[in-house]
Amino acid sequence: MRAVLSRDDIVARRKATVSTMPDNVSAALSAQDLADVVAFLTLDSEAPRRLGEPIQLFNGVDLSGWISHLDSPGAMARDVWPVAGGVLDCKGQPIGYLRTEALFEDFVLELDWRFPADGDPGNSGVPLRRVGPDKVWPKSVEAQLQHRSAGDIWNIDDVPLIVDAARTSGRRTQKLQPCNEVPLGDWNHYKITLDRGDLRLEVNGVVQNTASWVERVAGHICLQSEGSRIQFKNIGLRPIE
Repeated sequence: MRAVLSRDDIVARRKATVSTMPDNVSAALSAQDLADVVAFLTLDSEAPRRLGEPIQLFNGVDLSGWISHLDSPGAMARDVWPVAGGVLDCKGQPIGYLRTEALFEDFVLELDWRFPADGDPGNSGVPLRRVGPDKVWPKSVEAQLQHRSAGDIWNIDDVPLIVDAARTSGRRTQKLQPCNEVPLGDWNHYKITLDRGDLRLEVNGVVQNTASWVERVAGHICLQSEGSRIQFKNIGLRPIE
């Protein structure tokens, strides 16, 4: 269990002379448990992090590497998520999502998206660290893509995290800055950094939201089909190591 205290609530600090660890607690731990505890205690949280090699999530040709979940029996992924000219063209119906076959924990994810100029802009999103059973919608932290709300954070199924309470209503944490999406038909760029417990959402080069103490777990990255046509391209990430 984690408890976070405000600095203003701390009256005094002093070095304890007695360990808070109960006596003989190690007797109940396996050799691997002890090794894990030592590794955690010796971890340098200030050590520099580095980016791994780029991973292409969407090959621009087909849905290789993705699994579809749609809230309509018999619906085919290729009909909802057709690919042409290097673009993933989500039709928006039926609702559901694509998720990566692979699991990702700490990463920098970048992608381009747009609502077609001749369409009716609506909703979508990029759920991160998705875990649990497939359903609409699965446990995850969503980087919002609703028209004019890109950069909002949605907490789906009570993922442990800390966000700015002043900008939060229910599961939604509104973006920091006014909408900076480009005109309909032009391509927007999302840069999403999820490093240990820290989340940062950048829309077209502007930091629009942050969260801390996000539950750290390996999960899937998703793209939502949520009622409106939306297109994606250039989807890739670099793991943070």
